[in-house]
Amino acid sequence: MATSELDTPRDDTATAAEVTPAGGASRASRGTSSSATGTRPARQTRSTRTRAIDDAASEAFHHAEANTEGAGRGTRHDAQGETKRVRRTPSSARSAEREQSRVTEQPGFVLHSYPYRETSLIIDVLTRDHGRIALVAKGAKRPHSALRGVLQTFQPLSLAWLGKGELRTLTKAEWVGGLRPLEGDALLSGFYLNELLVKFCARDDPHDKLFQHYLTTLHHLAHGEPAGIILRAFERVLLRETGYAVAFDRCTQTRGKVTADRRYVFHPDWGVRPARGDEPTDWPVVIGQTLLDMEQDDYSRAQTVQQSKLLMRFLLNHHLGGVPLNTRQILLDLQKL
Repeated sequence: MATSELDTPRDDTATAAEVTPAGGASRASRGTSSSATGTRPARQTRSTRTRAIDDAASEAFHHAEANTEGAGRGTRHDAQGETKRVRRTPSSARSAEREQSRVTEQPGFVLHSYPYRETSLIIDVLTRDHGRIALVAKGAKRPHSALRGVLQTFQPLSLAWLGKGELRTLTKAEWVGGLRPLEGDALLSGFYLNELLVKFCARDDPHDKLFQHYLTTLHHLAHGEPAGIILRAFERVLLRETGYAVAFDRCTQTRGKVTADRRYVFHPDWGVRPARGDEPTDWPVVIGQTLLDMEQDDYSRAQTVQQSKLLMRFLLNHHLGGVPLNTRQILLDLQKL
C-alpha cells in the first residue's frame, strides 16, 4: 500500500506525493505504489481468501499505525567561516504544538470535493475520531497527480493532516481497500448518504458509531441489498447520533409502550404521540406496528416499508428547515421515468 506525502507550502508547488491510487474497488486485491520521484509501481499479490467487505475495511483500518516526523534542520558557521548543515532540536513548546496539530493514520471517507485555486482540491471527509473536517489536497488536480486516483468517494482511506483551524492541510492519503464499488441505484444511494452527513454532521464533532454504520451501509448497498430498507436504518441512526431522534416505541405523552394497532404521529420535537385528527396535514399518520418495527430495524412488512419512508422523509425535511436534498430529488425523478 503506498502513501501520498504532501508537505509543500504553496499551492503552485509540485506535490511531493507517494500515493497508491484506488484504481477502483473491483481491483481491491491489487495495489500500486507511485511517488513524485518516479518510483516504479510495486505489485501486490491477489488474496486467495474472500472475506466480508466491511470486516476487511475495518481490519485494514485497525492495522494503520502512526508515523513520526524527523526533527528540522538548521545551519551554523564553523571557526573558519564555512557554512555547515546541522540538526536543530526544536523547543519543547514548539514540538508539542506541532504534534497537537498533526493527525496520522486516521480512517476516513471522502464525502465531497470541490476545486481550490488552480491545481488543488478541498475535500470534505468523514473521519472516525475527528468527525467531519475539511482538508486542502494540494496539487490533486494536476493531470499526473496520483491523488486523483486516491481521493475517491465510498472508498476507505487512511489520512494524515496538519493544522488546527477549520481548513487543514492533507499530508498523506492511503487507499485501504476492502469495499466493492457502488454501481447504478446503489451509487445514487451512496451520494444520498453523503449529502445527509454533510448537512447533519457539524465540523469536528466525532460520531464513531455513525462512522461504523456508514461503513456497514456501504457494504450492504454494494452487495445489492434493498436500498429503501438500508437507507431507513441509516437515517434512524443518523438522527439518533446527531441528537434529533427519540425512541419510536415509546409514547411521549403516556410514557407507555406504543400499541401495535393504534394510530400515531411523530411530533418532530417531542416524539411519538397518539393521532387526534387535529395535526397539520403534512404530518404522516402511522400505525403502532410500523413504529415498533422501525425501532427493531424490521422492515419485513410492506406497510412498514411504505410508512417508514414517509415518516423519515418528514422528519429529515423538518430538521433541515425545508431545504431540499438534491440526491433525493434525483432518485424521485428517476422513479417517475
